[in-house]
Amino acid sequence: MTITIEIKPEVEAELAAQAAAKGMDVSSYVASLLERSLPQKPQARKQTLSEFLINSPLAGSGINLERDKDAGRDIEL
Repeated sequence: MTITIEIKPEVEAELAAQAAAKGMDVSSYVASLLERSLPQKPQARKQTLSEFLINSPLAGSGINLERDKDAGRDIEL
């Protein structure tokens, strides 16, 4: 998108100086300033393990994920 704005010469000079200090052209520098001024999108809350498992594609599939309750056997060392 192209936007044309009228700014004071001293503001233009300051923007040009700041852009040059960052090795950028004025248009790119001003675009980066505008992007940074936008409100940040809230980050999605991370799921708990139980929420992940409930929403898993395997939920309701009938797969048995229980551990074998066999305690094993004694061995002589």
